Amino acid sequence: MGIGSGSEGQVTVTDMDIIEKSNLNRQFLFRPWDVQKPKSSVAAKAAKAINPSFNVVCHENRVGPETENVYDDAFFESLTCVFNALDNVEARTYMDRRCVYYRKPLLESGTLGTKGNVQVVLPDITESYSSSQDPPEKAIPICTLKNFPNAIEHTLQWARDSFEGLFCQPAQNANQFLTDLKFVERTLKQQGAQPIETLLIVKKALVAERPKTFEDCVAWARREFQDQFHNQISQLLFNFPADSLTSSGQPFWSGPKRCPKPVEFSVNESMHMDYIVAAANLKAACYKVTGTRDVETIKKIVEAVKVAKFVPKSGVRIATTDAEAEALGSQSDVDVSDLKKSLPDPKSFGTFKMTAVEFEKDDDTNFHMDYIVAASNLRATNYGIATADRHKSKLVAGKIIPAIATTTSVVVGLVCLEFYKIINGCCGIESYKNGFINLALPFFGFSEPIAAPKQKYMDKEFTLWDRFEIEAMRDGQEMTVKGLLDYFQKEHKLEVTMLSQGVTLLFSFFMPADKKEARLAMPVTQAVETVSKRKIPSHVKALVLELCCNDPDGEDVEVPFVKYIFKH
Repeated sequence: MGIGSGSEGQVTVTDMDIIEKSNLNRQFLFRPWDVQKPKSSVAAKAAKAINPSFNVVCHENRVGPETENVYDDAFFESLTCVFNALDNVEARTYMDRRCVYYRKPLLESGTLGTKGNVQVVLPDITESYSSSQDPPEKAIPICTLKNFPNAIEHTLQWARDSFEGLFCQPAQNANQFLTDLKFVERTLKQQGAQPIETLLIVKKALVAERPKTFEDCVAWARREFQDQFHNQISQLLFNFPADSLTSSGQPFWSGPKRCPKPVEFSVNESMHMDYIVAAANLKAACYKVTGTRDVETIKKIVEAVKVAKFVPKSGVRIATTDAEAEALGSQSDVDVSDLKKSLPDPKSFGTFKMTAVEFEKDDDTNFHMDYIVAASNLRATNYGIATADRHKSKLVAGKIIPAIATTTSVVVGLVCLEFYKIINGCCGIESYKNGFINLALPFFGFSEPIAAPKQKYMDKEFTLWDRFEIEAMRDGQEMTVKGLLDYFQKEHKLEVTMLSQGVTLLFSFFMPADKKEARLAMPVTQAVETVSKRKIPSHVKALVLELCCNDPDGEDVEVPFVKYIFKH
């Protein structure tokens, strides 16, 4: 198209990912010899080969709060337009917020198999990407996952949940407990049994199940195997024997309910050892303990592990419906005061921190997919479900719908057509089109973008693109919190009842009088740093402040956010 090819032109592309073999079937710039190379640099080099005058800068950064020192005010203000070609909603909404803040056009697009869409986001004209949400995906019922799976998709989802519950969430909770003095107090303010469960997980992670050696990790994995694939199944059969009947006289184990059987562990079963090797190494990774891939070494350790014989318990309740599962999940017999006393002292851990293992499906060396495949297939064996190979397991567990070059090409073409309109200065909303396609039908649908919804305070209309821009410095001094409140009273006839910056509450009408007086006297940036207990990064030149306001009649009114500019 010639974009970025003039003397003043430039395109910046960033992607932290590397090229996988599976990317080749939907891309035009990657070749087999590019596998394992950075996506952005390979794409930039290939594009420059097509058009040598193309000025492209490639980065390998994740775009998010941690790189705002790179993609700062100067960077965004220099842009004509932003193109999103992302693979998750979190990254899309983040870029959407940045484009709204800097008032930059955004061309958002995506593909899903034969489906594709393009959305045009224009300052002052359209709604933003975050203004609407897709309906949530249909979830598998809780009791099906926990006790009554009947398809490999159920056991794979169970394995993914197990992965999060064993190797990610405990580490995240434990690290918060170790670094946040008010973590316990804040956790206990939550409703239901979840806060108790969270603190029990912390205690288990830092005390009962904290390994010192890799042998400890292997022993833990062996006991976890016994609990998940033998003991829990045996308890389920104790509660509901194979010949048990429902209240209506029908067999309990019928229809979608498959009667399970416990798995007896054997070091000679490759699937059993796959689970032990993966689980032990992932446990080791959480605690920065050196692991090993040597199966024979791990076998010798496993054979020395003593496993208690299972004895079924009376009085154990097992949910048979989602309603029962929710009811059981909200109950806890643990005494809160005893639990608080039994928690370890965070200071005794010094600088120790756990590592939260974030699931990554594409790295075959990290044991993530090894664990998912083994755990899912063992669970499937429990319930007589046909097992799945690694390829199918990766597709389902990673929620992968294979992409195809045909869809990519159509979506890219539609994005480029909308960009022609932006650079040619088309200003009416009727000039632009959001696109929706499904090549399998085939279906091509186009609609005008939805206009930015208008809101009103007093007699003034505003949209999500509007903001109050306030210069912090007045006569050589920064505005205080009181000065900011007085400004809104005088200039806009708005009484500010609450002032916040992100999750930091700077001022509220219900603050104690002495605290309110001290806060009002502080410069705004000092108030932000004092309350958040964090320095404002040096690259930040303006703060986003949110207001709750009353109009002259004392009625609550919605108002735009404040862009508080304290550096130039």
